[in-house]
Amino acid sequence: MDQNVIDGEFNVTDWKESTVAELGPGAKLTEARVTQRFGGGMSGVGSVTWLMCYTSPKSARFVGMQRFEGSIGEREGSLILETDGEFDGTVAKGYWSIVPGSGTGGLEGIEGEGQFEAPHGPRATYRLEYALEEATAPPLSR
Repeated sequence: MDQNVIDGEFNVTDWKESTVAELGPGAKLTEARVTQRFGGGMSGVGSVTWLMCYTSPKSARFVGMQRFEGSIGEREGSLILETDGEFDGTVAKGYWSIVPGSGTGGLEGIEGEGQFEAPHGPRATYRLEYALEEATAPPLSR
């Protein structure tokens, strides 16, 4: 499988966050359900649930599972990205790992990892390094 690298951006289209537990002064555990629109090397929509632990009102660590539906290059399908990262009060930085076996349709068999960076606001940039076997044409029926 050839290694590919793509870049692009995504925009948050909806963010619903709720507090799961108060942990002390300025600290809390929250759950955020977020939707996104991707452009660039990944074109489509995403939805993610993040669990976030704020250690102060301005910093947090987060983990989540993100579903992407759309296309990567000429291949359409969906995949799941396992996410972890942190927000330092100014920028959120996250790391992705494609969950093995989660690719569907033209993205079946995809493997890889990447990262994203989002200044406080709705826009983020990303990079994804992935490997995907070349598509083979179905046999011709006679």
